[in-house]
Amino acid sequence: MANTRMSLDEVEAVALEALLRVGTEETAARSLSRAVRAAEHDGMRSHGLLYLPIYCEHVRCGKVDGTAVPVVLANKGAAVVVDASTGFAHPAIDVGFERLVPAAHNLGCAALTIRNSYNCGALGYHVERLANAGLLGIGFTNAPASIAPWGGVKAVIGTNPFALGVPGGEQQAAFVIDQSASVVAKSEIMKRARDGGAIPEGWALDEAGQPTEDPTAALKGTMLPSGGYKGFGAGLLVEVMAAALAGASLGLEASPFSGTQGGPPKTGQCFIALDPGHYSGNTFAEKIGDLCAAISQQDGARLPGSQRITNRHRLEVDGVEVEDSLLQRIQQA
Repeated sequence: MANTRMSLDEVEAVALEALLRVGTEETAARSLSRAVRAAEHDGMRSHGLLYLPIYCEHVRCGKVDGTAVPVVLANKGAAVVVDASTGFAHPAIDVGFERLVPAAHNLGCAALTIRNSYNCGALGYHVERLANAGLLGIGFTNAPASIAPWGGVKAVIGTNPFALGVPGGEQQAAFVIDQSASVVAKSEIMKRARDGGAIPEGWALDEAGQPTEDPTAALKGTMLPSGGYKGFGAGLLVEVMAAALAGASLGLEASPFSGTQGGPPKTGQCFIALDPGHYSGNTFAEKIGDLCAAISQQDGARLPGSQRITNRHRLEVDGVEVEDSLLQRIQQA
């Protein structure tokens, strides 16, 4: 298989060109292209260029409105509310963060909800931005139903990730936690289905509720929650925050993120930002430093997200290796 080595600038340019070509509004296209670049920078290929043909397909078929402009519905005190207008989540989050960040610094705590949006990609990308701004950032995003309640057979909630961005020194995150309610992100199963590979048993069930190693069968069935009933509980928490609180569609109501059927999913996001200086008596940085050291100094242990940092250093030097067949799909999208 022939591959092309690309710089991160080239990755972003390819993403921008493809999104503009299918009719995405420029501000939205630039926002999403930065996120694609960041995913490749972190070595998270499932959220990078691999997802770009799907983004383009969904603009063309109307699952996402590429021309949508986010609307700020509320910006009063600690509450910020943005309607993504069935467009991409990324520009709506950008608009919301412009108001969330100063509100959190001023008041100590502020929250942003977003409704009528699309897949926001890697949730950790967004909370890391809050951490880089000196804020403790907590994020929630719901997804189309793919997980049944523990002991049940019908999907009720989506993979529903939550993320935590913890501020460190020099406007950088000390660490980022980004995990879904499922054993694995659904995008990973979609990637295995595209590549023709199997999935480990314990990731998903088929339509009959039986364990499967076939990613195609898994996509027709249900995802398994991480940690059994505890994982379902975590996903239910996300559903409350990102759907009910945000005024967005429940996972039960949302159309699939994959495929072209069903129209816009109209899912939601919620972000809570806290300024540690308002609460910790200026001891937050010291305690986080001690906590990080207690983890990272142990042989074989590592902080959440540390592999992404390693990938960043490597890829900044080596560039990103992209299959020519993927580049061809992007050009034809």
